[in-house]
Amino acid sequence: MKGMDTREKKKSAHLRRWLTAIIAVPFLIYIIGFGPRELFHLLLFLAAITGQFEFYRITCPDLSKLVQGAGALLTLWLFLSLSLGQVFILPAIILSWVLVPMTLVMFTYRSVGTQSMHFLANAIMAPLYACLPLSLLILVDKRHDGDLWVFFLLAVIFLGDTGAFYFGRLFGKHKLYPSVSPGKTWEGAIGGLFSSLIAALVFFLFIPLYKWGVAIIGLTAALSIAGQIGDLAESVIKRTYGVKDSGGILPGHGGILDRIDGLLFSIPILYIYLSWSI
Repeated sequence: MKGMDTREKKKSAHLRRWLTAIIAVPFLIYIIGFGPRELFHLLLFLAAITGQFEFYRITCPDLSKLVQGAGALLTLWLFLSLSLGQVFILPAIILSWVLVPMTLVMFTYRSVGTQSMHFLANAIMAPLYACLPLSLLILVDKRHDGDLWVFFLLAVIFLGDTGAFYFGRLFGKHKLYPSVSPGKTWEGAIGGLFSSLIAALVFFLFIPLYKWGVAIIGLTAALSIAGQIGDLAESVIKRTYGVKDSGGILPGHGGILDRIDGLLFSIPILYIYLSWSI
């Protein structure tokens, strides 16, 4: 009876996962492909700030509201600056993400010890992990073909994630990283990579964004592998702090970090590729 209840819960969660995706996909297509660029940048900021506070909640829920608020204001400064084309200010904001929390933690937690250092480390890591990668998508989007590259990235990562899930369920036998994510298998990881490559091939058949060849195949493989590493990295964080989901904002998916964990590791690769190669 208990096993049946568990299976029903998994089926229900799986259904909610697909319903959320069906609702979200047209919304994303409009915003990324047809909406005002400021609206897309606002969406990125909202995702980033939500992920930032999810990270605070997981790793240091007792972190001073003053420190959290300062981190949020710095994130807002970053997204506004990049949206307005003020890229030159990026190093100053990243440095502020380090110096401002150090200053505030020093005066908020008067006793020096491992707890205050724990708070400081996570206050610095939250925006670097959850916000900086998403902000790079603004720079990608500002290219003349930026929206298409964003679509390409989402297709590779999300379809790769879906492929990994189903390949793992059907063929998974060899555990990938059992101490962190018992459900993930090598078969699922390979299936995810294969699905990403198929997604990229289909994408370029319909949208000749760039010449299909070894470079794009290599980029797709790098993005897929980085995405799967990002998934595992977030699992390490959640496992360390005994949390199942980063949040509950997305039915069937969990929190924002649960949905974009792969993107956070793959966005820098796409940005570097476009900056150096095209």
